[in-house]
Amino acid sequence: MNGWNVIVIGGGHAGLEAAWAAAKFARTALLVGNPATVGRMPCNPAVGGPGKSQIVFEVQALGGLMGRLADETAIHTRVLNASKGPAVQSLRVQNERDAYAERAQDVIFGHPEIEIVRGEAADLEPDGRGGWVVVTTDGRRLAARSVVVAAGTFLRGVTWYGRQSRAEGRQGEPPARFLSDPLARAGHRLKRYKTGTPPRVRADSVRFADLLELPADPHPRGFTGQPGPRAAESPTWQTHTTPETHRLIGENLHESPMYAGDIEGLGPRYCPSIEDKVVRFAHHDRHLLFVEPDGVQTSEVYLQGFSSSLPPRLQDALVRTLPGFEQAVVQRYAYAVEYDVVESTELTLGLESRRLPGVFTAGQINGTSGYEEAAAQGLVAGTAAARRAAGLETLHVSRETGYIGVMLDDLVFKGSDEPYRMMTSRVEHRLLVRQDNADERMTGLGQRLGLVGESTARAVEEKYARVAAGVEALRRQRVSGQPADALLRRPEFTLADVEALGVVLPPLGAAERESVEIRVKYAGYIERSERQLQAEARGSELSLEGMDFADLGSLSNEAREKLTRAQPLTVGQAARVPGVRHADISALLVHLRQAGGVSRET
Repeated sequence: MNGWNVIVIGGGHAGLEAAWAAAKFARTALLVGNPATVGRMPCNPAVGGPGKSQIVFEVQALGGLMGRLADETAIHTRVLNASKGPAVQSLRVQNERDAYAERAQDVIFGHPEIEIVRGEAADLEPDGRGGWVVVTTDGRRLAARSVVVAAGTFLRGVTWYGRQSRAEGRQGEPPARFLSDPLARAGHRLKRYKTGTPPRVRADSVRFADLLELPADPHPRGFTGQPGPRAAESPTWQTHTTPETHRLIGENLHESPMYAGDIEGLGPRYCPSIEDKVVRFAHHDRHLLFVEPDGVQTSEVYLQGFSSSLPPRLQDALVRTLPGFEQAVVQRYAYAVEYDVVESTELTLGLESRRLPGVFTAGQINGTSGYEEAAAQGLVAGTAAARRAAGLETLHVSRETGYIGVMLDDLVFKGSDEPYRMMTSRVEHRLLVRQDNADERMTGLGQRLGLVGESTARAVEEKYARVAAGVEALRRQRVSGQPADALLRRPEFTLADVEALGVVLPPLGAAERESVEIRVKYAGYIERSERQLQAEARGSELSLEGMDFADLGSLSNEAREKLTRAQPLTVGQAARVPGVRHADISALLVHLRQAGGVSRET
């Protein structure tokens, strides 16, 4: 029986980050069925976008891997919502699909503290000493102090092509047949979720001249601050559905396993299939579709927005109704995949199972969707698992810290009834947690967690010292009797315009200049958001740790039940538990006041 500090099960985006983080502490095993699939991008070959780029910037600031892999294999970058405020501006990076996986494998397989173990997990057994044994289907017993399960869509996975199904975790890959059993046996409530992917079309069968070309930004951006050498090499394109597309779908809904009732899993509301779009938005005569290349030398294109579970023969006809795709040859057909997920309210904020202490879960197994959400959970779970194995204190990412904290808080205290997707609208104080200041917000936490080195933390501190000096320089200088910072707040002025009028700034890099401009232009809004956050924090940070909610007769029956199950650590977390009303929070505050835990002013 081998021994590691942490065993990570699964080599997708969650498993990659979990292994990468855990290996910063001690010896780690990555258990995968087929090492050639590690780091694969099974859906769209892209990273980032609204609500997601913010996560990747935070993962990068915490010492994670995704931003680096995305930048190194980028072929197209664009800042989305560039004309809007900084709270919703989002970087999206198109990647060379195969190169992304190859680069991920180079990094993980070459890591001296990560051992690749090939096999399928069949069971989890306690070792009697606070650790775990992962039993494989061929009878091996792999021991570790902590285990991270990052099984993606593979737990009892079933793929659907029309009314036909087969046991798969994704196209051509076997499911995880047995790992649901130990989770259910321990008392975890398992749910069935569903997601899907669009068809891939041979690029040489598409008439790109008939599509709307979307060029990359001329000055590429990156998650690491160093965009890759080919980051502006390829455009993407846009097409749309037609009345003929909608007619074919409407006439063949009975061929869809979702509409025929074959699939019991709940699908994502915010990423619906093309069938769902046509039915739910029948008043629209077209839906935009994005045509994304899988590499610089494009052999396939990905039809973003055309997810489907209709049978292949119908997919051929449907794709050929799209402008530019009249002669299209589908190389890989769309499919839906149905799989098991755990009830995320049965986890801690470190993504540790409350039923199986020392077992952590990350990624789609927790009911989320998306590469970025999976990577962030992998980083959190891998770090928490490694710190537990090393006997170190648990540190949590709070909701106020940023997008990762919001996601964890939502999953643990609200749960999900469909695949969870991160969006800017979920973040209450998004002007304070932008993608441009992720390093300022998260690097210190990364250092305390043991993920970020002293030199990196010092470089970030020095960066924001230069930013503060730039802001102060604008405040001190005047143009025609007016403070330069007040001039910059005018919508028509940029930092370059102010400099052209004679204002002198200290030497600043491009990212530092952007930070100076945002801080000055949005100073009033930022200060208002900070005051709101502080006011909320005075009450929400009060501790509930160790409280027996079942004994609080002033709570509603539903609140007692929900709070006992969720075990929130603070009043703020309790307020976000579904079923807990404002009156219940007032009752908690009264109880804390009577117990001497809060002043009347709060």
